[in-house]
Amino acid sequence: MLRDPSTKYRPFPQIDLPNREWPSRTITQPPRWLSTDLRDGNQALIDPMDGEKKTRFFDLICKVGIKEIEVGFPSAGATEFDFISGLVKTGRIPDDVTIQVLTQSRRDLIETSFESLRGAPKAIVHLYNAVSPAWRKIVFGMSRDEVRQIAVDGAKILRDCAAAQPNTDWFFEYSPETFSTAELDFSLEVCEAVMEVLRPTPDHPLILNLPATVECATPNIYADQIEWFGKNIRNRDSVVISLHPHNDRGTGVAAAELGLMAGADRVEGCLLGNGERTGNCDLVTVALNMYTQGIDPKLDFSDIDEIINTVTYCNQLPVHPRHPYAGELVFTAFSGSHQDAIKKGFTAQAERNDEFWEVPYLPIDPADLGRSYEAVIRVNSQSGKGGVAWVIEQDKGLKLPKRLQADLSRHVQAMADETSRELNAEDIWNAFQKAYLAKPDDRFTLLDYHESGASGDRLFVGRVAIGGEERSISGRGNGLISGVIAALGDTTGPQLDVVDYSEHAIGHGADAQAAAYVECRTADGRTVFGVGIDADIATASVRAVLSAANAV
Repeated sequence: MLRDPSTKYRPFPQIDLPNREWPSRTITQPPRWLSTDLRDGNQALIDPMDGEKKTRFFDLICKVGIKEIEVGFPSAGATEFDFISGLVKTGRIPDDVTIQVLTQSRRDLIETSFESLRGAPKAIVHLYNAVSPAWRKIVFGMSRDEVRQIAVDGAKILRDCAAAQPNTDWFFEYSPETFSTAELDFSLEVCEAVMEVLRPTPDHPLILNLPATVECATPNIYADQIEWFGKNIRNRDSVVISLHPHNDRGTGVAAAELGLMAGADRVEGCLLGNGERTGNCDLVTVALNMYTQGIDPKLDFSDIDEIINTVTYCNQLPVHPRHPYAGELVFTAFSGSHQDAIKKGFTAQAERNDEFWEVPYLPIDPADLGRSYEAVIRVNSQSGKGGVAWVIEQDKGLKLPKRLQADLSRHVQAMADETSRELNAEDIWNAFQKAYLAKPDDRFTLLDYHESGASGDRLFVGRVAIGGEERSISGRGNGLISGVIAALGDTTGPQLDVVDYSEHAIGHGADAQAAAYVECRTADGRTVFGVGIDADIATASVRAVLSAANAV
């Protein structure tokens, strides 16, 4: 890399827009959406989709709710042409969906495009030609006038071909390709020249697509370009301003959002952002960003995994595990502090009296996208007590007291360090059982018991295996737990003082079990924990005390 990159690269010039309005605006409604997965996305694949994959992808796009779909480049070859004409002939296109095809500004290509759509009730034909200085100078060797004439000639052919098929309701789209790196006044000039030919009206507008063909500037500059264009185009009510951001700088989504704030009406992109180089604008991310702001994007991503599975099958490209909203790990926390905050957030959410979502680290409820809460917190060596407790609660329904969470975390941490891998729910449950629940080799094992007496003076009598030998033990206390502790202290058991006790039902119904948790202090000042699980809460509490005694 150069120490002085300014000797090779020039900063993108600012736009002269002193009274820009977009920075103070917010997005309040969804745009018109166009999926270009089957065209722009397809041409970026190592192995372009065959007919079966394109059909499957088309059906997914319709299911998601996108109403405008760029289905291909019919003049590119027989596969493209046959797929497009097949959609029309088989009646596969829903009544509320409009398909779109792309063509360069050449008569033979335009005519082929119209032929592929023969018989369609309605369709959009998208015409483009590059207008930026680099293309005029390097690629075409043409003047401004010559480039403008290419667009005008193409528009005339569109008009004439449409007139030859009057049974189709034709709409037109024009792209001054490379708009984002072209002079604004020239892009405006070319678009207005196309409008002179096609004569759009408010009832039948022309789509003017303003692409960031190669993203070369910060997204605020793209927004300036869009606002400038919208303020200067004649007959603004007769045009639909469409955005087509690419992602070369990694800000394609931001460019789309700022472009909408700048007055655009429509966004073109791909599901999950496939496209040439670093990709097209990701429609899923833009739409779900709106959703998290309380705006219905009019698209359905309630089964995000189905979308991922279809897209990856058709594109043969993986979705990064950290991809916004869709990645396998985007709702997953390994960090202990993150896990603790998320766990507390879910607890608070369950206790709230309103439906507003407010969970730390989770800008959207995973359930809205068809994701379960089971994968929100996963445990490895970086995890803390909150994460371990979350897994136990989700997997087994146990709501551990805070200090018991910390104690269990020690056992799980040791297992994670030993195995050097992520721990699953079964691993954590095994660690929990080993640390707290009854085992055949325990020093104290409950066989049977009964209690009697009045409130405040209870007698516990139990049959307990102590070191494998069955013994009868008894003790008095003001309750069952203190009676068990007295019975242990009067035999060979440890002297324990109860510091904390809690209990809860596990699940609901007549068959629900109960869990009891006890925190005790030993005669030498150590803290030990015990857990008991049983269909009877009293028995669970006895088991919890014996569990604590076994920990001494």
